[in-house]
Amino acid sequence: MASPQPLLTAEQDAFLRERSNAMGFYLVLHAWGVIALAMALFVVWPNPLTFVLAMVLIGGRQLGLAILMHDAAHRALFKNTWLNDFVGAHFCGFPVGASLALYRPYHLSHHRHTQQAEDPDLILSAPFPITTTSFKRKMWRDILGVTGYQRRLEQFKFTMGKDPSLTRRLVKLAAHEKYFIASNATLLLILSLAGVWWAYFVLWLLPLMTWYQVISRVRNIAEHAVVGDNDDRLRNTRTTLTNSLMRMVLAPYWVNYHLEHHLFVYTPCWKLPAAHQMLMDQGFGPRMELAQGYWQVLRKATAKDPSSPDATGRPGRGRSASLI
Repeated sequence: MASPQPLLTAEQDAFLRERSNAMGFYLVLHAWGVIALAMALFVVWPNPLTFVLAMVLIGGRQLGLAILMHDAAHRALFKNTWLNDFVGAHFCGFPVGASLALYRPYHLSHHRHTQQAEDPDLILSAPFPITTTSFKRKMWRDILGVTGYQRRLEQFKFTMGKDPSLTRRLVKLAAHEKYFIASNATLLLILSLAGVWWAYFVLWLLPLMTWYQVISRVRNIAEHAVVGDNDDRLRNTRTTLTNSLMRMVLAPYWVNYHLEHHLFVYTPCWKLPAAHQMLMDQGFGPRMELAQGYWQVLRKATAKDPSSPDATGRPGRGRSASLI
């Protein structure tokens, strides 16, 4: 007999489905506001401490923009469909190198086939657990910008294809990247007019290529790696319960409530804590894949014995730019 699944009252369902244009604007403005303030912090008080703080805050909000684009992919960011897609694409996705139009069908396939053979994101979770040595090696590649460089290079190669004409390949690349180029050129222009053109490279591109990669990897691991049961909707996705500081650094905009997101995909990110409480009130807590913090997840994900066969922890090459 199938295990009981979460059920919502009509009122609960309506509450979780309700979007808010005001909240959508607030979240997007919040992300960009934090980025602007973090940049200003280092510009006004340039020192090693404010540099590290700016990197962490900006990289975290760059991930936050990707998360808000993810909400837009589910049409949960704004009530109005056009507004949802326009803001989600141009003010959230394109600046960090993501395309809402390409991401939406790919991501919805992940939801239809979570942790199954057809899941396009399975490559992100299947290699785990790995060894601690392998994990440290990946972290170093992320923080040094190697991962960011390799991912963008793979994207460029995939976009250009194998046309023998270099001109046609470059035209295809330019067409694909035009909105990323336009949004980043706008950001560079704004910073140049403010007299700090260098901030685009040091305080935008550098966090995007480094800290953004680090926390994206940690978030990917936490969401689906080493889960309890790939065939159980309450166990094939993880929610990571953590404090406000860790959410600010690693999990902006309630992305740590990932199990609730998979159960109620139509729910805006800011209502996921309420969805979590509804599940707790129904007594599903003991059956849910929950972690008490990201350290707990990482210890489990790096528990592979180095002496065991195939302990390299090196997954095959493939698509690795999933956002959520």
